[in-house]
Amino acid sequence: MLGKTKKPENDTPFTVSKKEEAKPTPPSPRPTPTPSDEKTTIGEHISIEGQIKGEEHLVIEGALKGNVEMEKHNFTVGSNGRVDGEIRAQNVSISGQLQGTINALGKVEITNEADFYGDIKAKSISVEDGAYFKGSIELDREPHRKSNFSAAPKGPLYPDAGKAALSPSTDTKQES
Repeated sequence: MLGKTKKPENDTPFTVSKKEEAKPTPPSPRPTPTPSDEKTTIGEHISIEGQIKGEEHLVIEGALKGNVEMEKHNFTVGSNGRVDGEIRAQNVSISGQLQGTINALGKVEITNEADFYGDIKAKSISVEDGAYFKGSIELDREPHRKSNFSAAPKGPLYPDAGKAALSPSTDTKQES
């Protein structure tokens, strides 16, 4: 019985050694979550200064001064979070304080607890009633109309409207 593998009733294989001791084989490793499912949280008592690049979602509950790049993942400023910098992410949610620039490929959400100072470029944005927002918004999307403003004719919108006031009168008075 040396080195033979036996299969007991519970379907867990084990090997029998010289001393006839049964040693179960280690279980197969658990499947690891995909990077898009993972999330990192920077705690309330943590301060970071510098640039962050990542391949998973990020939540800031502490303080961050610097730029964040995670274009395929979400970035969140929690209710205790304070961020000063440029953010490039898929979706951005702000419940704390953010001062800087947001460039989102998807949506920016500013909750009623948020204080935001800066500029936003995104496909869509929502600002809850009660949020503080001071800055500019540029929505990145296709225009509704197919006309191009630069190709539009220049001049008055109604070309005949001003002619009546500028054309000479046909009523002439002759003096005798």
